[in-house]
Amino acid sequence: MQNTNVLISGASVGGPALGYWLARYGFRVTIVEKAPGLRPGGQAVDFKGDVHLTVLRRMGILDDVRRLQTGGIDQAFVDKRGRALAVMPGEFSGGELEIARGDLARLVYDSSVEAGCEYVFGDSITSLTETPGGVHVTFERSAPRTFDLVIGADGIHSNVRRLVFGPESDYVEFLGHYYALAEVPERFGANAQIYNEPGRMVAAGGPKASAFFVFASPRLDYDRYDTEAMKRVVLDAYAGMGWRTPEVLDAVRRTGDFYLDSISRVKIDRYSQGRVALLGDAAYANTLGGFGSGLALVGAYVLAGELAVANGDHRVAFRRYEEGFREYAKVSEKGNAGPWLAPPSKGRIRMRNWMFKASFTLKLMMKMTDDFAENITLKDYPSLVRDLAR
Repeated sequence: MQNTNVLISGASVGGPALGYWLARYGFRVTIVEKAPGLRPGGQAVDFKGDVHLTVLRRMGILDDVRRLQTGGIDQAFVDKRGRALAVMPGEFSGGELEIARGDLARLVYDSSVEAGCEYVFGDSITSLTETPGGVHVTFERSAPRTFDLVIGADGIHSNVRRLVFGPESDYVEFLGHYYALAEVPERFGANAQIYNEPGRMVAAGGPKASAFFVFASPRLDYDRYDTEAMKRVVLDAYAGMGWRTPEVLDAVRRTGDFYLDSISRVKIDRYSQGRVALLGDAAYANTLGGFGSGLALVGAYVLAGELAVANGDHRVAFRRYEEGFREYAKVSEKGNAGPWLAPPSKGRIRMRNWMFKASFTLKLMMKMTDDFAENITLKDYPSLVRDLAR
């Protein structure tokens, strides 16, 4: 097999999943991650339909995901006095299987380590130079190395995409909203509640110790690595908001686990260039679109499978990956969660709430998401690779 020495940038979900499959097929995999270790928190992620469950099963982690599932919980839209106006059912927001993102990341990471992947935490790529025989890579901390292939699985703000394809502004479309997630010690009651004022949403309560914010805003300038600066953005955006928002903001001030980012989508006309390819949010992100982790896991399965079936020929594999996956990933080009979660007017808030009261509308929305999740025919790559090895 050719091109067996592969560098993956990003150790969230897609990168380790790709590493697992490549290592299983006989590739030598190094995964570099800017963070000092796995990120434990993050939003809950969900899976639905046979495609998602088949990939989890073939990875050998489906039973563990079921064991650790959080279970989708009902969330009530409330008025400023806490009275329920409508309910978003757990099966709508939590899919068939819901699991904390940090728990999923740990499962996939452990599988990839067991398969033989090498991890380098606390480091980042600074340059990528393609040569006739590989890609010369320099790092912030580590010594330069040459790899046969490089995969950017490093999120919507992909460093690999910037270095190889061009600046983020060419490929990431800002959709007019921001979201924030804070892990807080307070529970804010046994029931999950969502409160809206025009252009703003805050959610808290229920069995998960977290607070969630979505708000309309022009593009903001802040340091994505400065937690206190990001907190100030949210504190300013939610000043004067009713309900229990002041209590939630007070909890945010005290927490150290806080994340803020824009609601944006990636629009790119190709997933690869030369010996470099993109995976997951780096190639097909739509923030809060509900398909990010599923797309990353299925994309990793397809990309690794095509590389293995092509005997490491990246030109053939990258082309087949894009041809076989782009239609499935088109779901990332649809919709904008911002105006739905934080409607711009009182009338739009009432209309959104009404959709959850009308059972036929809810069933239609759930069917649409199910159809999107199933819109690909999976090849049985492990069997194909075994057959080729005979």
